[in-house]
Amino acid sequence: MHSPRADVAIISTAHDVADARLHKIVAALARSGLAVELFGLGDPAGAPARARAFTVPRRGLFARLARALTLPWRSRARVVMTVDPDLVPMARLACVLRRRKVVVDVHEDYTRLLDDREWAKGPLGAGANLVAQLSTRLAAGADLTSVADQHIPPTTARRRVVVENKPDVDLLTVGVPRDREPRAVYVGDLRTSRGLFDMVEAIAAAPDWSLDLIGPVAGPDVAALRARLSRPDVDGRVRLHGRQPPERAWQLAAGSWVGFVLLHITPAFLEAMPTKLSEYIASGMPAVSTRLPKQAKLIEESGAGVVVDSVDDVAALLRRWSADPSGLDPLRGAALEWARNQHNGPSPYDELAAEIVALVHGDSDRTN
Repeated sequence: MHSPRADVAIISTAHDVADARLHKIVAALARSGLAVELFGLGDPAGAPARARAFTVPRRGLFARLARALTLPWRSRARVVMTVDPDLVPMARLACVLRRRKVVVDVHEDYTRLLDDREWAKGPLGAGANLVAQLSTRLAAGADLTSVADQHIPPTTARRRVVVENKPDVDLLTVGVPRDREPRAVYVGDLRTSRGLFDMVEAIAAAPDWSLDLIGPVAGPDVAALRARLSRPDVDGRVRLHGRQPPERAWQLAAGSWVGFVLLHITPAFLEAMPTKLSEYIASGMPAVSTRLPKQAKLIEESGAGVVVDSVDDVAALLRRWSADPSGLDPLRGAALEWARNQHNGPSPYDELAAEIVALVHGDSDRTN
């Protein structure tokens, strides 16, 4: 006997079901009354509570390719939503043949992102670039194309909506007083280009501080990070929590004095607005950010953080704040004020859900 038919199937070859954007999308779809299936990686315990989750362990490239070819055919849902570029070609084909609707969520500029990946060189990199370009073109013809920012391609599409990675306050822990001891936090994927080792070096130079790193560490950086954390100047002061579902991640972050966003200036990040920055601020936590344009603009407009140019800048800030914590009070007040002013009206995820509801209703009379 078949299980009840879902309205929407979200399919992924690369995303863990604990991914924050997936949780936000599922929550909005569920609020709209839609039944959701989620196919992804990792521990099903980390999946959104309001989705029926199907997971597999993270494996190698060939396993990912096999999932890209087969996943679009697995669900009976009325609408199929992809969140990875390698799924788009087969999802477009499957939905045409099965008379289903397809939604393509493009949350990063995939061709620029490849410039930030060490593995994306030579023949493998050329193949990945071709897939990214093909998927971007095919995304433009989907029944609905959602992008995470205005600059992200495809810039024109059959039906295009911008779904910015804004905070979902229901997932955050807001307004918690800071801990007695100085503590910094980072929430998100961890790799060199995202400031992983810069954060560690800043903590090493600010001996009163500790650091919680909440997120998965990129494979090429694991050994170097393990070696760095074994040295006496940071031993025991940097804690690795791994990937966590959003609510758990922000529970761990609660009480931190500052949140780090020390992304490097790379093609992928130059125009990006990392969600964690606005999430730190929305939770009432001051942010320390590198001088990327959109990040610096938000810090300037909100008054809720400091923009830095070097690891030495970060370390000097931390030492100043541990000597005089009252210096953080105006930043915290500005963060809470910004949050109060920003989060009125529907979220971008609810607007996306409304578009998908229309697809489900329009498709329901001609699918089986």
